[in-house]
Amino acid sequence: MSLQTLIEEKLNQAFTPEYLLVENESHMHNVPAGSEMHFKVQIISDDFNGQMLLQRHRSVNKVLKEELAGPIHALSIHTFTKEEWEQRNGQVPQSPPCHGGGK
Repeated sequence: MSLQTLIEEKLNQAFTPEYLLVENESHMHNVPAGSEMHFKVQIISDDFNGQMLLQRHRSVNKVLKEELAGPIHALSIHTFTKEEWEQRNGQVPQSPPCHGGGK
């Protein structure tokens, strides 16, 4: 099973999201082809109602604790309630290009 699939399964189980997108952004970094080290997560869930951003990110980090201790090098997290997601028209910031690691 790929790391991306594992992340998707864990987040789906923990949050029952209305929308979930896990993107492997490793290709944007100075890593070997086919790497799974840099991810961007967009998750829309009613579980985030009444939670501050820090609480949301902590809950995602807790679910992915094992992966963050090992294979994941970077994780960009975008958490929203359904209402927040609709207000943003489904838009999240694009990840910046990597400037480290010899680039």
